[in-house]
Amino acid sequence: MLQHIQKLAVIAEKPVRRIVGLMSGTSLDGLDIALCEISGSGAQTTLKVTAFLTTPYNDQQKQSIKQVFAKKQVDLQTLCLLNASIGTLHGHMVRDALEHWQISADSIDLVASHGQTVFHAPRSFHGICEQPNATLQLGDGDHVARACGITTVCDFRQRQIAAGGEGAPLVVYGDNLLFSSETENRILLNIGGIANFTYLPAHSVKAAPYCTDVGPGNTLLDAYCQRAFNLDYDKDAKLASRGKVNRRLLDDLMSHSFFQQAFPKTTGPELFNLALLDAKQAALGLQGVSHEDILATLTQFSAHTICDAIKTTKANAVYVSGGGALNPLMMAKISEQLPGMKVATTDALGMDGNAKEAALFALLANECIAGNASASPTIAGMPLTSMGKICFPE
Repeated sequence: MLQHIQKLAVIAEKPVRRIVGLMSGTSLDGLDIALCEISGSGAQTTLKVTAFLTTPYNDQQKQSIKQVFAKKQVDLQTLCLLNASIGTLHGHMVRDALEHWQISADSIDLVASHGQTVFHAPRSFHGICEQPNATLQLGDGDHVARACGITTVCDFRQRQIAAGGEGAPLVVYGDNLLFSSETENRILLNIGGIANFTYLPAHSVKAAPYCTDVGPGNTLLDAYCQRAFNLDYDKDAKLASRGKVNRRLLDDLMSHSFFQQAFPKTTGPELFNLALLDAKQAALGLQGVSHEDILATLTQFSAHTICDAIKTTKANAVYVSGGGALNPLMMAKISEQLPGMKVATTDALGMDGNAKEAALFALLANECIAGNASASPTIAGMPLTSMGKICFPE
């Protein structure tokens, strides 16, 4: 064991660390793999993404995850087996990516593995005050490390919950270190399955940044598209663009109590799912609404709740990442509802929006090894803590 600790000490002292960040989101489309070069830590951190790819899941892998994804009752044996198999799968995907890039595993210092979220249960969701916030990501870090042969940092969300947080959104820690501005009040908006943003006041404002989920991003859109059209998602919003927004359904969706809760807050597909949509349609007698109209309404729902949340801040610029940034209808609706505000993708800040989340988990691994949580800038509503568990490959 001493040799492992000594190796970590050497990594911590390196001027530049090569860290592979992994992210598998609620869309279940595949594993994002970002090779990052990171120097420094805390406010002195610099990060460069030198290679990126997404390795898609095949249909069998997707169906295996869907057996337990966002469900209150699951088969315990299936859950147990998936924890090991997803870890091994992700480790092999890392090795394949490195081979594709013609990079030796021995040249990589760390893998930062987020795992696959299958259930998120903040106290605000389960409503039992004497119970803790909780979340569950599958993909055991020891299996990742063993399969790829690289020391792996994992379970970031568990550590943050243990320190008093809700386990999400965690991107605020990286956003704050990499993207804050001297003069611009910025929103770093990520539209994944769930939409969240980091609000970064300009340094001159002397206010604490914060991060919050704001509601559904793509999760309802993708789930509906899969059910109604047997498509993974509505590419380029071609189907939604043919539909019309149903105002009654939109208003009822927006009346959900989640949107009255104060920031910061978290949510997930455990709350915003097709069962909720079906119940709303049935209550309103709207089962006959066309599929295209439903997609148009859900797009407007996501855009409207995102913009309502952004309007509570003093931001003058919004930088978007995640799958929603590739949805032209979603982006158009957001721009329309934020007149006079700069709306761009994170590419304008030098960060590939597709790689952003994976890269930010690489940054959290860097902080775990080389950082100092007590020296980090204050973030409203978030505990200052080092995140991640360390798993050795042998």
